[in-house]
Amino acid sequence: MGQHYFSQHPAAAHRPGAVHVVLPDVHLELETDAGMFSPGRLDAGSRLLLETVPPPPASGDLLDLGTGYGPLALVMAARSPGGVVWAVDVNERALELCARNAERGGLANVRCVTPGTAGLPGQFSLLWSNPPIRIGKQALHDLLGTWLARLAPGAPGYLVVHRHLGADSLHRWLTEAGWDTTRIAARGGYRVLRAVRGEAR
Repeated sequence: MGQHYFSQHPAAAHRPGAVHVVLPDVHLELETDAGMFSPGRLDAGSRLLLETVPPPPASGDLLDLGTGYGPLALVMAARSPGGVVWAVDVNERALELCARNAERGGLANVRCVTPGTAGLPGQFSLLWSNPPIRIGKQALHDLLGTWLARLAPGAPGYLVVHRHLGADSLHRWLTEAGWDTTRIAARGGYRVLRAVRGEAR
């Protein structure tokens, strides 16, 4: 297979663009480029998550896993100006755009970093993610297992996944792995799942 949005250094020729994220409480204009997820528009899954999740905590370390050019992270940062948002991705082209978009939006509380960056918190108060389903089921489970485990006790993780890309099987896997998982929204085939660490079994 060729280059993907989850490549560290996408080989796709640059094709700069812009996406407007317009929500009742936030309006952002974001730079985009080829070689990352959904560069032409805010994808329907991310929009559903942003329209349905509760407000983030007013402070603390917050995580956007698989941030791309930053739509989830920047909305999280705008909604939680007292928090620090860690926008994590392996795609360095996307991270550069995320950092520029944060600066353009005046969001100084965003840190755009790769997963192995020194100084990443050991624990987070919230996770939002439109996860990279196409990395494969086992790799996805490993990724989510690693990062969900860094949520503080009682802190929720919100994931958006399309039904045709395994949302329901992911729901089952999360439950079997010890996460209290509920579907909080569904539209157009997308599911938003809320996962919280369950009681010790």
